[in-house]
Amino acid sequence: MLTPGQAADSPQFSAVLARVRVRGPVGRPRTQPGAVAGDKAYSSQANRAHLRKRKIKAVIPEKADQAANRQKKGARGGRPVSHDAELYKERNTVERCINKIKDWRGLATRFDKRPDSYMAGLELRGAVIWLRSLHPAT
Repeated sequence: MLTPGQAADSPQFSAVLARVRVRGPVGRPRTQPGAVAGDKAYSSQANRAHLRKRKIKAVIPEKADQAANRQKKGARGGRPVSHDAELYKERNTVERCINKIKDWRGLATRFDKRPDSYMAGLELRGAVIWLRSLHPAT
């Protein structure tokens, strides 16, 4: 989903998740991943509730201020949020892909004025990354 450059990612979480298709080795793509990893920016009650409702494991660490507010409430604050630290380490793959996309200066700085030309550049960059992954340089 394409949003303005200054817009935050977290409000788009459920809309993006609705468009996700997980491909396995065989069969059609699934619409429900087993787990979703995100950084602390996605640690909101709304995002966690959305994942719980869809029975998707949340691999999102809790923000320090959220933990402090929960602890301040005592027993009424609820249980601490846990996440799988080993699974969270795999989020690094997504960050590396975003960095590869931002190697193209026009995508990193969002020079394009029109959304369709920006998406065209993004799709072209994705194709180049995919083609290079088929024949890695030796």
